[in-house]
Amino acid sequence: MTYKTQMEAAKKGIITPQMQTVADKENMSPERLRELVASGIVAIPANVRHTSLSAEGIGDGLRTKINVNLGISGDSVDYDREMEKVKMAVNMGAEAIMDLSNYGKTNTFRKKLIEFSPAMIGTVPMYDAIGYLEKDLLEISAEDFLKVVRAHAEEGVDFMTIHAGINKHAVECLKRDKRRMNIVSRGGSLLFAWMEMTGNENPFYEHYDEVLDILREYDVTISLGDALRPGCIDDSSDAGQISELIELGNLTKRAWERDVQVMVEGPGHMAINEIAANMKLQKRLCHGAPFYVLGPIVTDIFPGYDHITSAIGGAIAATNGANFLCYVTPAEHLRLPNVDDVREGIVASKIAAHAADIANGIPHARDIDNAMSDARHELDWDKMFELAFDREKAERYYNEIPPAERHTCSMCGKMCAVRTTNMILEGKKVTFCSEL
Repeated sequence: MTYKTQMEAAKKGIITPQMQTVADKENMSPERLRELVASGIVAIPANVRHTSLSAEGIGDGLRTKINVNLGISGDSVDYDREMEKVKMAVNMGAEAIMDLSNYGKTNTFRKKLIEFSPAMIGTVPMYDAIGYLEKDLLEISAEDFLKVVRAHAEEGVDFMTIHAGINKHAVECLKRDKRRMNIVSRGGSLLFAWMEMTGNENPFYEHYDEVLDILREYDVTISLGDALRPGCIDDSSDAGQISELIELGNLTKRAWERDVQVMVEGPGHMAINEIAANMKLQKRLCHGAPFYVLGPIVTDIFPGYDHITSAIGGAIAATNGANFLCYVTPAEHLRLPNVDDVREGIVASKIAAHAADIANGIPHARDIDNAMSDARHELDWDKMFELAFDREKAERYYNEIPPAERHTCSMCGKMCAVRTTNMILEGKKVTFCSEL
């Protein structure tokens, strides 16, 4: 029995090699996973041409995944540095990498990325359109945009952000309900400008069936972009955001009818008290499709620390329905991130994802935390370092102010609560003055 996409195979009762890989990683039966893929609740982005891929699943009942953004910009053309970021992301367990390059002929870097990376690769074709086509925005036709989508699909991209929901109706909602920050999505702003300058409908909306035909041919998952996501907490949950979300729900069903897998993108900037309701609203309006969020960033006044503001929002979002977190680095809103920024962003996002997995009762999510607690109970520092997500940092911090006794740390020394309690329970006497 033949199939074009993971969703088509799942609907036909076929367990693909990619489903088996994901089932093994998630401690889930392959048949249960197949049912989730068939229903659209889980997506397995896996372009047929991405041969180095180690498949991952995104959706309810699975571990929360994280994405790392990188790429070449006109102000910073350094291919070696971006590839260093790629290797770091893979080594630190990022499940996806988005190449957001927007300068020059980007396909050379992207092909190397796809050839190397076992992580899923995503792109935003809209970013690449001007450089790839060597045309100014006003000169680009609807057919031109589709050419770029096809080029990315042929290269092996696993998922693409397509801003198909910002149609003329959504734009009217945006204009009626004045925003403090207007449109902050790069792809969304370019499409908005193209629509306003040409007077035409969004080409990805108008020619959506043709987009789906291309994606289906290579089994590319569509990540329905949120062009009208809020760019500050004062704009969250407004008419523009919600009207686009309603349209994304309709586009989700249309994609599933063509056996194209879907993820839906979400906010953005949002106060903590709005996050849970937004996640549940998205799941309802988009029929349970996997939800992919940038943050949410929960306060706007901490530039330089937005990896923290986003991790707070990401943990709450993933506990309430989000399945995929896009990392945010300390450089967000300030500059292109360097390698150290990328590392900090990955760690913060991993914290949020793992915290949510524990809260959601994902099978075995607590196991490593319990192992760490056992190691701390035994004051087994070697084991603690082995279990730590960032071993190098943990060991470096421990050794910067070394304790007099190995089985303590320099914060409490011999007054360590764990040491004291262990000694008493072992029938030993605890003394301090005679040891000073």
